[in-house]
Amino acid sequence: MANIGITAARSKFFDLFDRVARNHETVVIDRRGKDRVAMIPIADLERLRRLEDMEDIEAADAALAESSRRIPYAEIRADLGL
Repeated sequence: MANIGITAARSKFFDLFDRVARNHETVVIDRRGKDRVAMIPIADLERLRRLEDMEDIEAADAALAESSRRIPYAEIRADLGL
């Protein structure tokens, strides 16, 4: 993983892009000494999205387990005036 300042990143954007895309590196870009953004390979982004989806499913399952009360979809629509 490489760290680079925003000014240097701006001038080397295409080189950084190639490093991330071809070499599957992660580049962290900082501004005023604080990490602000990261360039990551698309495969890593897809893994992060899948992980977020799994976390959302776990949270939904936990919420459903808290109560056995279910509200029918038609009732929700009626309450919302839809």
